Amino acid sequence: MRSIIYLGIGVFFGIILFKSEAASWFRIYEMFQFKSFHMYGIIGSTVGIGIIVTQLIKKYAPKSFYGAPITITPKEKGFSRYILGGILFGLGWALAGACPGPIFALLGAGYFPIIIVLISSILGTFLYGIVKNKLPH
Repeated sequence: MRSIIYLGIGVFFGIILFKSEAASWFRIYEMFQFKSFHMYGIIGSTVGIGIIVTQLIKKYAPKSFYGAPITITPKEKGFSRYILGGILFGLGWALAGACPGPIFALLGAGYFPIIIVLISSILGTFLYGIVKNKLPH
């Protein structure tokens, strides 16, 4: 039953991504050329809501759907790892025209060339899993 609920939430999220044009290659292209505020507004709103929700979770310690307490483990401090990761993520996003979230929304909307991006992202994740112990984290 939970799988159906998660599938419904995912479909709803995909519809929101597509209708808000957050999955639009043209909007992403405009963003990287600093021609439009549209994507910066979406990303900024998401970051702001994420910060607020994270602080509320830390303050009120709610339980998950499974009844377990939600815990947020602190990340290691570091500057270069986040800069390098952000640059690599941004380059991939700019080249593919989609970050990981909208890949499935674009596939569901019928943009079948995105399958190449999906396969490449799965392969990249697999390769990271192989070499992550050798990387300077």
